[in-house]
Amino acid sequence: MGANFVVVHPVLGAHDVPATVAWYVDKLGFSRLFDDGGTPVRYAGVQRDGVEIHIQWHGVESFAGPDGDCPAYRFVVDDPDALFAEYSAKGVAGVSVRDTPWGTREFGVYDPNGMALSFYRNL
Repeated sequence: MGANFVVVHPVLGAHDVPATVAWYVDKLGFSRLFDDGGTPVRYAGVQRDGVEIHIQWHGVESFAGPDGDCPAYRFVVDDPDALFAEYSAKGVAGVSVRDTPWGTREFGVYDPNGMALSFYRNL
């Protein structure tokens, strides 16, 4: 029998790691976990509840995919409406919460580097 997957920590690219970490902390309610101690910092981690995200410096040229889009990340949350209200109060611009044809209630925002973040629960 093979090994079991336990957890995944996505690594998001950032033009400015300290500014991106500050945005995740101040706007999305994450806590700082660690950084590489560099000057400037080029790798760091943040956490909210059981979700840990790593943020790594990347040059501008590495952000655009074949269609000019950055990666998208989807987070399962227990109450997208409450989270939307929290983020709206902090000035995080997002599309309103909606029920989707694929059976979720969700909304999305973009981080300072253009990473698409969706927050949803199944209906």
